[in-house]
Amino acid sequence: MRYFVTGIDTEIGKTVVSAILVEALSANYWKPIQSGELENTDSDKIKELTSKRIFIYPESYRLTQPLSPHLSAKKDGIEIKLMNLIPPASTKLIIEGAGGAMVPINENGNYVTDIIPYCNAEIILVTKHYLGSINHTLLTINYLKSKNYTIAGLVVTGQENKESEAIITKNTGIPFLFNVPMAEVLDQKFIKEQAKILRKSKILDMEESYTF
Repeated sequence: MRYFVTGIDTEIGKTVVSAILVEALSANYWKPIQSGELENTDSDKIKELTSKRIFIYPESYRLTQPLSPHLSAKKDGIEIKLMNLIPPASTKLIIEGAGGAMVPINENGNYVTDIIPYCNAEIILVTKHYLGSINHTLLTINYLKSKNYTIAGLVVTGQENKESEAIITKNTGIPFLFNVPMAEVLDQKFIKEQAKILRKSKILDMEESYTF
């Protein structure tokens, strides 16, 4: 059981969703590319937010600039290569992408989601409701469909919007899995509460997956 967590944009809540999945599923965690924030990486945040004794695998690339990975790597004098992004052998793994689904990782036409075929993972797409988010969500889903990736479903962070969710589901057939509300305090307690809700729902035990 492996899930690749990507989003319709950057700063959309992928790390929080990843923490909830790690906690709920007792899965290990891997962030292939960390771009910037090396003093407080997403791996560090997962360690702080989760209570499970899980393994957090080291990043394949740790880039110094808080920029798109392709540009941060260029400034660091290196090139990100897909051959160096082979996932660890863990059978229960949450993999978190960098930025949105189509963030370039090098100047050779490779994007973050080009890592997915190497991971044998289903996608969990993180979205958030704002003016224009339906368009961003549909475009991202259509791109993932064009690559024949398997999409487990979508997760909404922040306030729910049933109208927006209904039109996205109707037009794509991709289900919304769960909602992550805004946290007054983002800590282990909040993550454990959300993980408990997710476990009770058993939504990720579904046998059907959505491959296009």
